[in-house]
Amino acid sequence: MKKTVYKYFFYEFLRYFIVALIALSAIVWAIQAINFLDLVTEDGHAFTIYFTYSLLTLSKIYTKLIPFCFLISIVLTILKFEKDNELLILWTAGLNKIHMVNLIFRISLIIMLLQLVFANIVNPTLLNLSRSILKNSELQFVPSLLKQKTFNDTIESLTIFVDTKNENGIYKNIFILDEGNILSSISNASSTIFAKSGYVSSDEKSLVLLNGNIQKLNVDGNINIVKFDKTILNLEGITTKSISEPKIQETSTLEILSCIKYQSLGSGKCERYAENYTETKIEINKRLGMPFFIPLISLVCCFILMSRKDKKITAYKKYIYFFIGFVILMSGEITVRYSGISWNHTLIYYLIPIVMLPLFYVALIRTIKHENLT
Repeated sequence: MKKTVYKYFFYEFLRYFIVALIALSAIVWAIQAINFLDLVTEDGHAFTIYFTYSLLTLSKIYTKLIPFCFLISIVLTILKFEKDNELLILWTAGLNKIHMVNLIFRISLIIMLLQLVFANIVNPTLLNLSRSILKNSELQFVPSLLKQKTFNDTIESLTIFVDTKNENGIYKNIFILDEGNILSSISNASSTIFAKSGYVSSDEKSLVLLNGNIQKLNVDGNINIVKFDKTILNLEGITTKSISEPKIQETSTLEILSCIKYQSLGSGKCERYAENYTETKIEINKRLGMPFFIPLISLVCCFILMSRKDKKITAYKKYIYFFIGFVILMSGEITVRYSGISWNHTLIYYLIPIVMLPLFYVALIRTIKHENLT
């Protein structure tokens, strides 16, 4: 009978967990995807790049929401069993509450493992892939570079300014400063381009300039001025200066741990971590420490299984223990931000769930024994 009950409980929990995770992730992703629209409107990336990048960031959302979804799912599963009097039937049939506590704890270990896999393997890998997609993508929409009365420096070492744009799509008073030889078809040195007017080609990959001049700075320091009636700037293949260097969240756990272990933060690929060593430790503690709070909140939720003589407390116990579990999760998020200050802070952060786990478990056992005696 136990195996049947355990499977039934686990399937009910899994149903709630998957629904909660997908629903909450969809909401967060939709809000986040709106912010990512700047990749198209500001940086000129293609919509395919935008959607791919947005989808790959879902792993980060899952990693954040797994502990909270576990809390919701465990509470809802217990309340469902309680509402349908299934718990009463189990207790009457002789199933000890400690067996149900152990089941919930084992489920929490599975979710903890899932969280560890996402935080340390899946999330950094997919985020790094999303960064690579941005790094290797090319400028797709030239109009996104041409904003009225705005100095646009989306492209590294290239600044573009336009005064106005009329109804026919003609830009007036165009200024372009090319400090990095981006427009090699025009010049092999730093150059400044002025044009009275211009427009974007039909394929949106070139900029046609009319009635202007090009000021080229030669190696010897002299400036040559070339006037033109019409010239075409081909911007196809030019990449924007979206952040292409992987952030700490996009770096593998093994790479970061290796840099910390061998204290080589000031050399080679570890150099970028030396700039903010505290943030590096905080990121590692998030990945390795936060999952251990999941078994802790599972034991907190198990107190809902306990009966209460005071009916007022019984009516509100689901809210009380849900709130306690939520506070524990928030405490974990807050304390991890201070865990990188020193190794003592890191030790305290890891000791919180490790010390509290046996205390909560002993409290549950004592409560169950007291109920049996009464």
